[in-house]
Amino acid sequence: MIARYTRPEMADLFTDQHRYATWVQVEILASEAQQQLGRVPRAAVEDMRAAPVPLATRIAEFEKERDHEVLSFLAAYCENIPEDSARWVHLGMTSYDLVDTALGHTLARAGDLLIAATRQLRTVLADRAAEHWDTVMVGRTHGVHAEPTTFGHKLAGYAFAVDRSLTRLTAARDAIAVGTVSGSVGTYALIDPFVESYVCDRLGLACEPAPSQVVARDRHAQLLQAVATLGACVEQIALELRLLQRTEVREVEEARSTAYQGSSAMPHKRNPTTSERLVGLARLLRGYADTALENVALWHERDLAHQSVERVILPDSLCVSHFQVTAATQLLRSLTVHGDRMRAHIDTTDGLVHSSAVLADLLGEGTEREHAYRSVQAAANHTITTGDHFADSLAAQGLRLPPLTPERFLVNHDVIRNRLESLRELDS
Repeated sequence: MIARYTRPEMADLFTDQHRYATWVQVEILASEAQQQLGRVPRAAVEDMRAAPVPLATRIAEFEKERDHEVLSFLAAYCENIPEDSARWVHLGMTSYDLVDTALGHTLARAGDLLIAATRQLRTVLADRAAEHWDTVMVGRTHGVHAEPTTFGHKLAGYAFAVDRSLTRLTAARDAIAVGTVSGSVGTYALIDPFVESYVCDRLGLACEPAPSQVVARDRHAQLLQAVATLGACVEQIALELRLLQRTEVREVEEARSTAYQGSSAMPHKRNPTTSERLVGLARLLRGYADTALENVALWHERDLAHQSVERVILPDSLCVSHFQVTAATQLLRSLTVHGDRMRAHIDTTDGLVHSSAVLADLLGEGTEREHAYRSVQAAANHTITTGDHFADSLAAQGLRLPPLTPERFLVNHDVIRNRLESLRELDS
């Protein structure tokens, strides 16, 4: 992923040098296990530990001759290990014992970073929802004024969506935290299963229960589906903030530095660029998730069709998602909320937002439903057509607008507030 949409702490996990360092870690752990089984001399393991992680540039030089990354890595690594010890490196292993086990470890760590960032997003959403629980605004359905709600209620819905994404992401992180050291076609023919258990246990990984030489790719697909769903939740938030920042609405506003310039031609522009960026990144994540599904079906015990794809989609997905979540957290934390404009917009439709309350009152008084609905609708249509206040249109129908305030619609609102407080307690 390009640096513009990558946080350093996530990017560091996916560098070539980090990958090779993890490969060295796996090779040493496997040799330690073999030593305990009496198959590798202690001195050889000590020599492996003493050898430096080979440089990515040196491995690339070997790869020009070998056209095989793992063999090139082993050649570069063994350069700094005495020959009598180097022959014990990679004993009984096949390439993907190394590659997939290291990858599982890296993806688990990346998952941990993303989970931590997502928890922060949930916290900010829940806290700002509580802050604006009583900030009344008009609710909109189909883009049209419906009934009063509050900005806090809106944010609470997003907080619970992110919480559900956390559940999915945690399950996917656990599913991907898997390795295998089972040899060619996964039968343990040339390696004791103890080696696998030893390596995976020390890396914090589970063992693939029935390896086919590779870790099953439905695990990777599950991770990227969870990432894409989280991205869609962030997109939902960002899209709403974009809509609320339109000039004729302007109920919220992104924080901007003094260096902000919104247009090369129109100095007055204050565009919702952060929100727009978050929406765009969600599209990438959905594309990566689809591609991960294509990787699940491999030929027989394994093929290599997935490898080139994963070199792109795994680091890109996790880097993009981590950037998107952290950027959304910053956006929400510094968001300006214009509560006065929110309240004022309720009255811009001349009382029409109270139509359902008028209907409810008529039904409560015993009016037949169809007659009550048609009467209130006729009054509403008159207001829409003429611009007369809804109270006057009702009076023309022989009805009256009861003394209503937006708070009437929020009489049972605290039941949702109580659920929100339970969510906030998770992070307290």
